[in-house]
Amino acid sequence: MITKRKGKKSRKMRGSRVCGWGRTGQHRKHGGKGGRRGSGLHKHKWTYIIKYAPDYFGKRGFTRPRCLVKISRAVNVGQLCEVADKLVETGLARIDGGVYVINVRELGYNKVLGEGRVTKPLQVIAPIITEKAKRKIEEAGGKVVVETLEKR
Repeated sequence: MITKRKGKKSRKMRGSRVCGWGRTGQHRKHGGKGGRRGSGLHKHKWTYIIKYAPDYFGKRGFTRPRCLVKISRAVNVGQLCEVADKLVETGLARIDGGVYVINVRELGYNKVLGEGRVTKPLQVIAPIITEKAKRKIEEAGGKVVVETLEKR
């Protein structure tokens, strides 16, 4: 059985009535805690801070405003090539003259990376595309269209 020790009164009252704490009641109530919650952390509870929470005080770093942080949702060009037929079936892409036209913004991405193999001619419309992905698409007989990102 697990015993709850810290909050029990019986831990503070062992043996005699006062247990070495002088007048009755000197160590009985909340005066022995040194204040509520975080009071005294810069004063008489400083040794606790040094040992258990050394980073409690002070500032660390900088958080940029969320409106300035650009979220990058990337997809590999090899994945686009693998699912090109399925995208045409579902209506998220189309075929123009034997070339698969894929707009990655409609798929929920805003960046195309160069991992994987490209075996089909793709026309990829994307705001951001890496040089490796561009080279692989053009070697397979495709085309890259870079569209600008509008402000959100």
